Order: sequence, then C-alpha cells, then structure tokens
Amino acid sequence: MRGAHSELAESYYQVKPEPNDVPVTRFKIKPGKTLSARKWLAAFSPDGQLDIGKTLDRIHRGGVHPSIRGEVWEFLLGCYDPMSTFDERKQIRQQRRAQYVKWKKECSRMFPVIGSGNYITEPVTTKDDTIAKGTEMVIGNDPLDMKVTQWMLTLPQIGLDVKRTDRNLVFYEKQENLSKLWDILSVYAWIDIDVGYCQGMSDLCSPMIILLEDEADAFWCFERLMRRLMMWALEYDPDLFFQYEELELNMEKSEGSEGSKGKPKSTRRCGRYERDNMKIKSSSEPLPISVFLVASVLKDNSSVLQHKAHGLDDVVQILNDMTGNLDAKKACLGAMKLHKKYLKKVLLFSLQQLDDSFVALHFISKVSSMKNSSTGNSLILKLSFHVVNAGQEDTVKEKPCGDFCLVKSLGDFSSLEGMT
Repeated sequence: MRGAHSELAESYYQVKPEPNDVPVTRFKIKPGKTLSARKWLAAFSPDGQLDIGKTLDRIHRGGVHPSIRGEVWEFLLGCYDPMSTFDERKQIRQQRRAQYVKWKKECSRMFPVIGSGNYITEPVTTKDDTIAKGTEMVIGNDPLDMKVTQWMLTLPQIGLDVKRTDRNLVFYEKQENLSKLWDILSVYAWIDIDVGYCQGMSDLCSPMIILLEDEADAFWCFERLMRRLMMWALEYDPDLFFQYEELELNMEKSEGSEGSKGKPKSTRRCGRYERDNMKIKSSSEPLPISVFLVASVLKDNSSVLQHKAHGLDDVVQILNDMTGNLDAKKACLGAMKLHKKYLKKVLLFSLQQLDDSFVALHFISKVSSMKNSSTGNSLILKLSFHVVNAGQEDTVKEKPCGDFCLVKSLGDFSSLEGMT
C-alpha cells in the first residue's frame, strides 16, 4: 500500500461526457495516508466501538476514501456515539428510519406529490388556479394554517434548486434521485420550520443522497449537518451524539457510561480545532470554525472587497466569482491561525477590542446572528460553500456540484473542499 501511487477519486462520481466548466478536483487517494476501507474496519472493536482518535488522525493526514465516506460522515456528524456497539447503532438506525417515514407520510397527506417519485417547480396554486397568498390557503374544503401555507410555498423553490443541483452528474439523470433529494429537503423544511429552506441547501444534501443508499439515512446526515456546517473532523467532539439526542436517551446511555458526560478526558478523541477550544476555560459557547474560515477568506481578499464591494450584494458577487479557485488548505491554515490568536486575546479583550485582523470575524458574526433574515442565512451558506468549494481535496465530494461544493471529509485539515 505504501509503495502504491496515489489515484484520483473522480471515477467514484460519474460525470456526463459533455464539456463543462467545472474545475477538476485536486483530491487524490493517498495510499498510507487516506483513511481506507481496511483501516476503517480495523478501527472498530469486536463489539463495534470506534477508535475515533486514530480515525481523526488518519482523516487529517489524507482524507476519507470515497467508498466509505458515507459511513464515516455518520460518525463525524454526530449521528452515532463512537463508543456505541453494532447492536446499539442498528437499533438507533431502525428508529430513525421509522421516524423519517412517519414525517414523510405526514407531509404526503398535506401535499401528495411528496413520495410520489415526482417534484414540482411551479408555484403551488389553489383549485381556482391562483397563487396561494395571505394567511390561508384552501385545498379541497380544508383550510390550512399559516405554517402549512408557508411550507407549501417553499416547495416550488426547492424544486427549482433540485433541478439545478449537480446537473453534470450521471446520478441525477434519473428522476427518482431528483425526487429523493426533493423529498428530503421538503420534509426537513417541514420539521424545522424555523430554518425552513434557503438556497444552497440542495448542494449540501446532494452528497448525502449519492453516498448513502437509504433515503432516511441521508436525511439524518443532512439534519445533523444543518446543526453544524463545517469542517467536521477539525471540529469533532465525541459528545456530539449526546448533545443531539433526546434527554431520555442521554440519561439512559450516560448511566454507567464513562466519558458520556461533559468533555472527554482525552483530547485525542477530539478534532484539532476542538482541542484548542478545550484549553481555554470559558463560560460561553466556542465559535464554530466556519466563522474563522470565512474570516480567513475575507482577510485574504480584503483589498478586493474594500475597493470593489459597495454593499452586501457586491460581497456575495465577488465571492461567487471565487468558486473553484479558492485554496481550501490555505483557508483552513489561516482559520486556525486566526483562531489561536483569538483564543489568546479572548481572555483579555472583548471582541470589539480585537485588532484590525478581526474586522472580518466581527462582520461575519454579525451576519450569522441574522437568524430570521433570508439574506443573512443565504450569505452565510454561500460563504461557507465557497470555502468548502475551494480546496477540492477530501471534501464531501470530489466532483462538481452545481454552483457549490461541500467539504468532503468534513472537517479535514489537509483534505477538504471548503465550507462553513
């Protein structure tokens, strides 16, 4: 293995033969460094517990092999506790699949196109063929409340984005795959009404559909991703699973389970970014690495932004023009440097007192606080995608994904395609 030549991973994502202007991924499978299927299987104990420390080290060095990427992501995103057994994970998987089926049936009753193998791109209309507006919409004789109305009005937008997602991939030549993507995004928009749907989510969900065969498994990976958005391996915390699960499950699992409460004793089981955060005792929640990634990109492009950007739209346009050209590894190194500098100063100064190097950081924090603003949400997603889109090493996928690409190995330090 160590003497073998590195290989490109493009063959794992079949692209249409016609010419396109999507940049070719720089990621190569590196024997002896990339987390291979053999190394992945060897990281489990006989009953199924995962040595997450060794796994993270391998991912940091060479990323994740495409053949096991879906399985690895489920752990990096916090779907499963690394100390769980094969039987425990099987039970959780069955419960989650049943829950997804329940939600999907609920959505299908409200809008029968969901689960039918089709999707819509035209505005939802009433039986009088008028666009649904206002506080009430009628289908048949049953009035629907504002929540349902607003959800239905997002379905055509989801359909339009689904139609444009990863159009260069052979995978999406099949109607059933487009429909599956639409179903997942529609169900998510219903169960998380506060977040709902905004442009760009389809690009984040697409890799899950491609890598995970079961629709429900892809949905839960996407749901976890929407809680985090980042570099998954760098930010990894083995307590993620317990932070996400219901209180009853937390209490049940934590009884007699060492390391399930609070921070783990060994920093080795955490990602590099999380290790640095653990060194600083703070009462407030640490900032996500996505903030520093965006700050790093903005800092490197500060000259262009200062001279050409006259508003938020100009900032977004400039960043759009960077698609496929960012150096993800450089962006991550810059983010880690800013983070270390931030940790040194956070004990002595407030964010407002930080020097000019943190102007971009402050700006992005302001934007990310616009939780109810579609403009704010869209900008944060766009900025993240661009960082992810850039490195083109071991990210969520090694091939083109529409306007955006996602961090492949999730949080990889040496292999990622960027993202918030």
